[in-house]
Amino acid sequence: MKRIKVLGSGCRNCEITAKVISQAAAEAGIEIELEKVTDIAEIMGYGVMSTPGVVVDGVVVHSGGVPGPELARAWVQG
Repeated sequence: MKRIKVLGSGCRNCEITAKVISQAAAEAGIEIELEKVTDIAEIMGYGVMSTPGVVVDGVVVHSGGVPGPELARAWVQG
């Protein structure tokens, strides 16, 4: 099971990012564990300076904007 974290303050773009990832997983029929991380110290620990950030299985794969559906599909399927 993929473990995916959305890093951010809980802003609109962070919420949209989480929704895009959840939808991509549902469409692919893949179960994921999705966590929203709002703790600034934890976000900085990943080296993310611009949110939303996305971490897949411990690796930062995106930061600084809402990812497109194709990118989210690649994360959940990859």
